[in-house]
Amino acid sequence: MHDWQLAPADARKLQAQLSTQLVDEPLSLSDISLVAGVDVSVKDNVSRSAIVVMTFPEMEVIEIERAVRPTDYPYVPTLLTFREGPVLLKAFAKLQNRPDVYLFDGMGRIHPRKAGIAAHMGLWLQAPTIGVGKSHLLGDYEPAGIEKGNYSPLFYKGQQLGVVLRTRTKVKPVYVSAGNKMTLDSAIEIVMACTLKYRLPEPIRAAHNAAGDDDLEDGL
Repeated sequence: MHDWQLAPADARKLQAQLSTQLVDEPLSLSDISLVAGVDVSVKDNVSRSAIVVMTFPEMEVIEIERAVRPTDYPYVPTLLTFREGPVLLKAFAKLQNRPDVYLFDGMGRIHPRKAGIAAHMGLWLQAPTIGVGKSHLLGDYEPAGIEKGNYSPLFYKGQQLGVVLRTRTKVKPVYVSAGNKMTLDSAIEIVMACTLKYRLPEPIRAAHNAAGDDDLEDGL
């Protein structure tokens, strides 16, 4: 789709362009048989990506793919995908199973240009994607109710970009937004269906653990 080594100003312009290509499509739980969690860890200037594919709704792992790559793009807020995209593509290329939806540890449309990593990579994959952020990036919202499943809309510049979702009672919420080929309502339903007893959905937890492994076999 594009070169990854763009100057920050050019990268921001590209994000604005890409966000206009995002598609809103509902995805029913009954149409999902495989889900994937996606995460990247960076340590000592090395990026490690992991994609974990699970059955749905059983949440049984059937495939784990990893990749390793030198981290050659600087850390720039809101340009995370340019730092992590290349190592994710290496892992995506190894997948033997085609997930029906990908859950990313990061933002979807909760982003100043509606192009967080879940939205951006959803265009590369041309697949349904959801962003599940662990911390507040931008936007205004009222606190969500304390019960599991409660959520409140998150607005930025007068437009709703996502929700603040309570996945466990009396536990810090997560920030959920659609990526590509996804609606916000479907994203909320899928995230809740994939969240069993922890704050984060099971596929993202599994991907986080896999990306943090020190014994990755894929060489630099």
